Amino acid sequence: MFGFGQDIGIDLGTATVIAYVKGKGIVLREPSVVAVDRNSGDVLAVGQEARRMLGRTPGNIIATRPLREGVISDYTVTEKMLKYFINKVCGKFIFAPRIMICIPSQVTEVEKRAVIDAASQAGARKVYLIEEPIAAAIGAGIDISKPCGNMIVDIGGGTTDIAVISLGGSVVSTSLKVAGDKLDEAIVKYIKRKHNIMIGERTAEDLKINIGCVYPKIQDVEMDIRGRDLATGLPKTVTVYSSEMLEALIEPAMMIVDAVHSVLERTPPELASDISDRGIYMTGGGCLVDGLDKLLQEKTGINVMIAEDAVSCVALGTGKALDNLDALDGKTKK
Repeated sequence: MFGFGQDIGIDLGTATVIAYVKGKGIVLREPSVVAVDRNSGDVLAVGQEARRMLGRTPGNIIATRPLREGVISDYTVTEKMLKYFINKVCGKFIFAPRIMICIPSQVTEVEKRAVIDAASQAGARKVYLIEEPIAAAIGAGIDISKPCGNMIVDIGGGTTDIAVISLGGSVVSTSLKVAGDKLDEAIVKYIKRKHNIMIGERTAEDLKINIGCVYPKIQDVEMDIRGRDLATGLPKTVTVYSSEMLEALIEPAMMIVDAVHSVLERTPPELASDISDRGIYMTGGGCLVDGLDKLLQEKTGINVMIAEDAVSCVALGTGKALDNLDALDGKTKK
């Protein structure tokens, strides 16, 4: 009977939703944006199509991100988005799929419940939750079942999860709401203050990806951007340099470094010595900001490695954890 239902692992991110199907690998990678008609409540577009509409919609259409800072902020829209993605992955399935979803490590019971309910309403037969740092560690190819400490720093769009993992569970962990989105916000504020120009989220993200850095670069890189001049109200083009990005991004980056520091302070000494041997693993799209690994390495004195496919680590880990679903079914009845 169970042969027909698929097992799906979903990295339900603030910025991106990545789905993994058992036996097929990653089958879907879309921005977690939904465009909704305000009058009828109908979903007009999901994912890539809806992302193009961000900041460009008329009054009756809203393009929103239903997840903020790693948790569900708009329940009905999240449910519709999940339904859309599940249908896209499964097509018409005979049995509802079993789904495993990642959540930030420090979410409340209410927030967990919201994720489980949204996935069940969207058509899941059974929903399992896995903590992001644990999924990220599995995805980065670390054997987490051994009794030795591994430190994971997973920087996503809405949250940064930091955990020390040993024997398959997190020993010390923290989750802070400073990640990719906060870096974009810092850029928007900086450009407004320094150049007196208002730019949108997408332009800020382009700046971050192309010339953003949190550690001095050998060569200054530049990029032209357009925004609205706050003095005249007209469109204006300015050139922004990576040295300015360093100025804009260093504050949120240091918040992440301080959080790593505080987790290390709370780590039992045996595990701390493991970490200084093995280094710190970074995963998630946010860790790809130029120089973040160097900054962390300089401030902690521990070797820092960026995982191979950093963006997909959490989804891959969730996918690998799917293989143990039958064991979970036997042990825990959620």
